[in-house]
Amino acid sequence: MRKTFLITFFFLFYHQLLFSQGEPKSQKGEEKPSIEWSSYLEVYYTYDFNKPAMHTRPSFIYSHNRHNEFNLNLGFVKANYTTEKVRANLALAAGTYMNANYAAEPGVLKNLFEANAGIRLHKKRNLWLDAGIFPSHIGFESAISKDCWNLTRSILADNSPYFEAGAKLTYTSDNGKWLLSGLALNGWQRITRVSGNSLMNWGTQIQFKPSPKILLNYSTFIGTDKPDSNRLLRIFHNLYGVFNITDKLGLTAGFDIGAEEKKPTGGGTNTWYAPIVILKYNFNDKWKVAAKLEYYKDKNGVIISTGSPHGFQTAGYSLNIDHHLVKNVLIRLEARNFSSKDKIFTKSRGLTNTSTFITSSVAVSF
Repeated sequence: MRKTFLITFFFLFYHQLLFSQGEPKSQKGEEKPSIEWSSYLEVYYTYDFNKPAMHTRPSFIYSHNRHNEFNLNLGFVKANYTTEKVRANLALAAGTYMNANYAAEPGVLKNLFEANAGIRLHKKRNLWLDAGIFPSHIGFESAISKDCWNLTRSILADNSPYFEAGAKLTYTSDNGKWLLSGLALNGWQRITRVSGNSLMNWGTQIQFKPSPKILLNYSTFIGTDKPDSNRLLRIFHNLYGVFNITDKLGLTAGFDIGAEEKKPTGGGTNTWYAPIVILKYNFNDKWKVAAKLEYYKDKNGVIISTGSPHGFQTAGYSLNIDHHLVKNVLIRLEARNFSSKDKIFTKSRGLTNTSTFITSSVAVSF
């Protein structure tokens, strides 16, 4: 804690020194702070034809995960504060997404969707230091469904970090084509560090936009999600590209691959990987469709443990149709299927290797 305080104090001192040079004592003409409030609410209904007991979807699903009931996936209220030199975000949230993804966090931390502050380190360059709880630097899908091409999240998105806590240094080029970021993190989707773990985790992100219609991203994570007594080093790579081929047609392609030590003493690594392709077509401003094809292989159960002979080896596909009722109201319907090598899905009469379900939602932002 003392080290964190000293580092923060140093950067605040440096920031003040850098921006105060050459500035007149008068604050006349200084940019007025901007404070913006926003809210988001998404309610949903999912029907799983396997009819799982207790209305609980498979454990590897962390969003829209309740069967045969109307529920809130995510709702939040957010405040954003911005000046030329300082920025901050605070968002409090509730919903089944929060219950599933923040289950390991204590007390009020379970409802902190976002809580971070940043300072600009150079008065001419877009170089920022941010600290707190912020959206993950991994993946192209966020927890906010309206911002994603599909209604429900992919297997790879649900099983990699949605959020992270720590500090990050981010540089964006003047032309907006390059984003470079380095991160020091508390863990793999952790606000509170794993008990008994003294090792800091690290991440990087490189993003390139060669044109307004193409975005390429490469993100990494290196660290451990285990206590020191059973430390297993994890290395993870996330690659994806978003291509707006025409004004109507878009393609997203991604690939995740990770490796974790088998034992603290060595002895090789267990690996997992997940490719995905999504196609989107906009009929007009109000109607669009999207199709997703994905596969996730985690034979040794590093991320998704099944206890079955071949581990988690599952393919999936989905099709959704979206309608913008008005500008800030999105109505969605999606049909989705999983097919696994082993019988890992619970059914009323035993186990099966398939899962088919339909989800509908209404998302309102204001």
